[in-house]
Amino acid sequence: MTGLLKSLTVRNWLTFVTSVLECLCFAGAVFGWASLAFVLKTEGYFSSLCVNTTGVNETQVLDCSVQDEQFSLVFTIASFSFSFLTLPNGFLFDRFGTTVPRLLGICLFTTGTLMFAFSTAAWSNLLFPALSLVALGGNLLLMTDIQVGNLFGQRRSTIINLHVGAIGSSSALFLVIKLLHEAGISLLASFLFLSTCSVFHLLRTFFLLPRDHIPYPLPDDYTYGTTCCKAKTLSLENLTANGNAQMTTEEVEVVPVKQEKSFRECLKSRLFWLHLLWLSVMQLRQYHFIGTLNPMLQRLTAGELSLVSQYINAFSIMQVFGVVCAPLNGLIMDRHKGKPRAAGESEQEADLRASVLSLLLTALLGVSFSACATISNLPLQYFTFVLQMFNRSFLFGANAAFISLAFPSCHFGKLFGLVLALAAVFSLLQYACFALVNEPLNVDPLYVNIGLTLLTLFAFIHPLSVFLHCRSLASKRAIKASS
Repeated sequence: MTGLLKSLTVRNWLTFVTSVLECLCFAGAVFGWASLAFVLKTEGYFSSLCVNTTGVNETQVLDCSVQDEQFSLVFTIASFSFSFLTLPNGFLFDRFGTTVPRLLGICLFTTGTLMFAFSTAAWSNLLFPALSLVALGGNLLLMTDIQVGNLFGQRRSTIINLHVGAIGSSSALFLVIKLLHEAGISLLASFLFLSTCSVFHLLRTFFLLPRDHIPYPLPDDYTYGTTCCKAKTLSLENLTANGNAQMTTEEVEVVPVKQEKSFRECLKSRLFWLHLLWLSVMQLRQYHFIGTLNPMLQRLTAGELSLVSQYINAFSIMQVFGVVCAPLNGLIMDRHKGKPRAAGESEQEADLRASVLSLLLTALLGVSFSACATISNLPLQYFTFVLQMFNRSFLFGANAAFISLAFPSCHFGKLFGLVLALAAVFSLLQYACFALVNEPLNVDPLYVNIGLTLLTLFAFIHPLSVFLHCRSLASKRAIKASS
């Protein structure tokens, strides 16, 4: 039995390392769109939308604002798909477990990369389904990988944040494709290679992840993968020998457990709706920045292509550090683990209390990033990239961690999906903002950026609400203790 437990520990760590690698290299590729759009633009995608216009001094100027608008629309639809379709994905995950959603995600991701591989400037519209399928496939991989945090108990939030931080870093995948393209490697070869990486995803699915869910809290004799059947038989033999009416791990998973809140009660809670507001306003700012990064840099560099490429590379490289920064947010949320709790305080209440600082810091980073992005100064954008990376890493990691802490685990998939779906509807405003800048504001984004910064201030409501909620619970405990 000791040897079996030792092998399970090795499997846990292999699961953890490969899940981070999967998120780091594939799951969030959609957010590296700025790098890929630069390459596609040089390849002539949507170039037929560029028109000659008369500029100052009666000179002919090539106007490609409609081309930029199409690239922005491709990203808007894909980022919307990534978030909104998390809702059905969440129900799929809660209903069927791990294997079915992963197989679907692998199929979608591979189809998307194949579409990219065989797309051409003449078939520019193929970019719409291609990027959306890559986004949706990555979303399914992320959802099944987040539960790996359940294997690590007291560091659960840290592991969750690490995975979501890796999503932000995986945007560097398209930077690698951009650099390879500059070195002479075609888009066809790069995306065909990505398609073959599906073998890695399939191996993880069948050998390093359970068919169902990873439960939390984790049972002492929990096992998964190729030895799960063996472990179950061993457990049954022990039951027969000892005469105990204990259940195996898989039986425990299907036995209904009474939860503190039903799904409907979770939806009615103030915590849910304020958390949705917190995520929505900052996600909109993130998506708008990524979707308009190319035209913004073209404006600030006066169209100097080498400078635009330099800043795009700097932005993409900065995203890689998201996987390093995200665990810091998890450590903030896990900092109370192992410490004695207040008299009568439950673990969930302690988790909520610990999340206030994380939520507040994320909101502060969001406002600071938005304010810097509003200032039309080219060198300042390096600092904007740093703040954007921190805010993005903290935002999506804290979102997943907060939902797992504040609500019953049996509803995680549905609530995680619903929050991202509703936030995705809100994020559609990014295209309206882009259109507003292009037409009525004559390509001057100042007022839109100011408006988005003011909107981001609403994110501070959520940490204040959680703080007041925790203080109210503490007061009730004190009154109950004194009575």
